[in-house]
Amino acid sequence: MNTRALPLYVTIGIFLLAYLVFWLQFPNILSTRVIGNLLTDNAYLGIVAVGMTLVILSGGIDLSVGSVIAFSGVFIAVLLRDTSLHPLAVFAILLALTTAFGAGMGFLIDRLAMPAFIVTLAGMFLARGAAYILSIDSVPIQHPFYDWLQSLYWLMPGKGRLRLIGMVMVATFILGMIVAHKTRFGASVYALGGGEATARLMGVRQGRTTVLVYAFSGAMAGLSGIVFSIYTGSGYSLATVGTELTAIAAVVIGGTLLTGGAGYMFGTFVGVLTMGLIQTYIVFDGSLSSWWTKIVIGVLLLAFILLQKALLKLSRMRLAKGVS
Repeated sequence: MNTRALPLYVTIGIFLLAYLVFWLQFPNILSTRVIGNLLTDNAYLGIVAVGMTLVILSGGIDLSVGSVIAFSGVFIAVLLRDTSLHPLAVFAILLALTTAFGAGMGFLIDRLAMPAFIVTLAGMFLARGAAYILSIDSVPIQHPFYDWLQSLYWLMPGKGRLRLIGMVMVATFILGMIVAHKTRFGASVYALGGGEATARLMGVRQGRTTVLVYAFSGAMAGLSGIVFSIYTGSGYSLATVGTELTAIAAVVIGGTLLTGGAGYMFGTFVGVLTMGLIQTYIVFDGSLSSWWTKIVIGVLLLAFILLQKALLKLSRMRLAKGVS
C-alpha cells in the first residue's frame, strides 16, 4: 500500500464508519435533506480549506483566512449599503483585493525569507483591523440579488435541498483537485513542499510558486467570504474567529502532511464533511453540548498528527534500508 495515501484511506474509513454508527442510531441522518444541509452549512469552511490545502502542501501556512472572510462580509455589506454598485461588481472588487492581499503575503514570505507563520499572523491582524474600520456592528445585507441567490437550490431525490452555496463548495473542490493534481502548478506546489532541494531539481520557480499559492488562498478566502455573506445575510467584523484553525484541522484530518509535499484535495473534502457530520450528530442527539465537536476534532487531529509522524518514520526507515 502507498504509505502517502494511507492517511486518506484512514480519513475515508473514519467518515464511513462514523456515518454508519450515526445511521444505526438515527436513520434519518442518511436522508438527502441532512446531506444537503451538511454541504450548505459547511460551504464557507470547505471553500477556504481548498486554499489552505494548497498552502500546506507547499510547506506553508495561512493564518489570515478567518479575518479575510470577516473583512469580505463587512466589505460587501458596507458597499451595498452605501453605494449603488451591483453585488457582482462588489464581488469582483473583493476578489481582486483578497487575491492581491494573498499575493502580497506570498511576496514577503519569499523575498524577505520570512516565516509564513509571522507574515500571515500579521495579515490576520491587518484584515481583522480593516474589518473593524469599516464597521464594528453587524451590517445586514438587503438586496434583491441576494434574496435571489439565497432562494436558489437543487431539489435532490428525497426532497433534500442543495443550496447554491453548497454547489459552489463542491465546484470549488473540483477546481482544487484539478489545480493540485492535474496541472504543472500543482506539481510545483508538491515539489516546493517536498523541500528546497526537490524544488530546485524539478526546476520549480520557487518565488513565483509561493506568490501564486498565497494568491490562490486569498482568492479562496474572498470567495468563502462571499458565500458566508450569502449564508448569514450580513457582514460582521467579529465573525469567523478561529476559522483558520478549523480549516487547518480539516486539512490535517483529510490526510495532508503538515510539513507539506503529501496530501490530497479530496481528503480535505472528506475532512470537512467529517467535522460537519460530528456537529450534525450532536444536533440530532440533542443532549450533548456543542463543545463536544471541539473535543472530538481535537482527538482526531492528534491522532492524525501521530499517524503522520509514524508514516514519516517508516518512510525514513525504508529509505535508509534502500541506501544500505
